[in-house]
Amino acid sequence: MIRAIVIDDEQDARDGLKLMVEKFCPEVSLIALCESPEIGLEKISELQPNLVFLDVQMPRLSGFDLLETIDTINFDVIFVTAFDKYAIKAIKFSALDYLLKPIEVDDLVSAVQRVKEKQQSKTSHFKSLLSNVRQNSQKLERLAIPSDNEIILQKVADIVYCEASSNYTILHLANDKKITVSKTLKDFENILPETDFCRIHHATLVNLAHVTKYVKGEGGYVLVTGRRHLDVSRRKKEAFLQALQKL
Repeated sequence: MIRAIVIDDEQDARDGLKLMVEKFCPEVSLIALCESPEIGLEKISELQPNLVFLDVQMPRLSGFDLLETIDTINFDVIFVTAFDKYAIKAIKFSALDYLLKPIEVDDLVSAVQRVKEKQQSKTSHFKSLLSNVRQNSQKLERLAIPSDNEIILQKVADIVYCEASSNYTILHLANDKKITVSKTLKDFENILPETDFCRIHHATLVNLAHVTKYVKGEGGYVLVTGRRHLDVSRRKKEAFLQALQKL
């Protein structure tokens, strides 16, 4: 049985989620409904839940603020949010779950099922999430990349380009080093500022600040920092040229 608590400042949201969980998620036992993040912190310490349904936007403390006060996160979290597009991107990038208000039954059931399949030791993923979500989407300076035993804090400005490799992505850096990450190129396209990065090929996402030359052709190619040549696909050419004009 999954022992869960709900932390949400809106009573209708708490009550509605309670009814849905009781009806559609018999493997979940709700042991507390908390109307504030402060009460939520008390209940987490007192009851030691396996799962927390955590609202993102709350007065005084956001859901992210709440997590930052906890040294060791030994429970799963399903974030609940009404909008916050950038927060959703960061949550997904950190391989964590969220529910978008108003909550759909299928989404709730699927999220609970994923919780059942996950293991513990969540702290590194949450620290990664908090680092990413704290930064403005247009001012992202460092990317917290979760790994098995560590978090790599990579300066975004030093990423020359991202290269797709099956379900992995290779980050090519300005110092000629590479980082292989178990994220798809689409994941990086979603989290990196679209004003700075442009998809120039189905397998390439380039940092426009590192483009030193564009050579015309059917698609053409670009020269980037380190004198590396990257092909521009015919389909991506127009969008790439438009992005260059906005620099």
